[in-house]
Amino acid sequence: QNAAIIRFVNEVIQKAIVDRATDIHFEPHKETLQIRYRIDGQLVPVRVPDNLRSFQDAIISRIKIMSAINISEKRRPQGGRITFTMGQSDLDIRVSTLPTLYGESISLRLLNEKSQPLSMRELGLQTQDENKIVSILEKPHGIVLVTGPTGSGKSTSLTAFIRKIHKPERRIMTVEDPVEYEVSGVNQTQVNSEIGFSFASALREILRQDPDVIMVGEIRDRETADIAIRASLTGHLVLSTLHTNDAPGAITRLIDMDIEPFLIASSVEMVIAQRLVRRLCTACAAPQNLSESELKASLSLLEIDPTEVIHLDKVLDAVGCNKCQNLGFHGRVGIFELMRMSDD
Repeated sequence: QNAAIIRFVNEVIQKAIVDRATDIHFEPHKETLQIRYRIDGQLVPVRVPDNLRSFQDAIISRIKIMSAINISEKRRPQGGRITFTMGQSDLDIRVSTLPTLYGESISLRLLNEKSQPLSMRELGLQTQDENKIVSILEKPHGIVLVTGPTGSGKSTSLTAFIRKIHKPERRIMTVEDPVEYEVSGVNQTQVNSEIGFSFASALREILRQDPDVIMVGEIRDRETADIAIRASLTGHLVLSTLHTNDAPGAITRLIDMDIEPFLIASSVEMVIAQRLVRRLCTACAAPQNLSESELKASLSLLEIDPTEVIHLDKVLDAVGCNKCQNLGFHGRVGIFELMRMSDD
């Protein structure tokens, strides 16, 4: 039975990797143990045996052992990490447990340490927007903020930015939680809350390392925001993220952290808000037969002028096939809102 449980858990993780899932959720209910993947931002149920509920404790214990979590502790939330080897690559998996009515719910976040970071063009940026961002990134000082909800690709964008501006004559240092992409030639640091090594404390130490560019994975509190802003005012280019719904909301968020408005105006150069939208699967997308009135109605919901749209006759619809797990979508692309600060 133990061998079967080990094999089952490994197969669930392996299939998640093959299906490009970012998260795996083990969710206990009254009569079943539900397993779901998050693929391209959408939750997808995994087909499991009808009697899986009977093996729930064994499955949860196996995941706890893999992530070095206390097996006997079931009343408190716990966290751990798994290094999962598949083929020639190692996968870093963050594990979180949470007691629920019918047992412990376990979530696994898959982070491929060997992932190849994207270029700015691969993010989905249009040429004119890319040029605007690069013009700011070439400045010797100031702050560039990327905002959006969890899972909107903020860290991916920041990594693409530092790859774009990396030069032998520039010393780039990062503090992240965790390090999601390895970038050659860049000094990357990972926070560790267990020893008190937070974003703020890491940022203080980085400032003693003679950096030109600093990437802060996230501004979570006033202390980190204050250090980041003062770093930008003393000759450093600082890149970071915030959790806000849009670009203007980043300014409001900093003010809510009790950062003086004049400091924000003096330091923030650009705010980029972003979301990830699903791409239609190229293997199965089919032409959609919409009347002119239906098409105009759809565009009006998006506040888009039909005269500004090209290829109106080539609207495609999601269908679903084996390549995309019958979802009709395969992969995601970013959409962006740029707000450049002016003297006014």
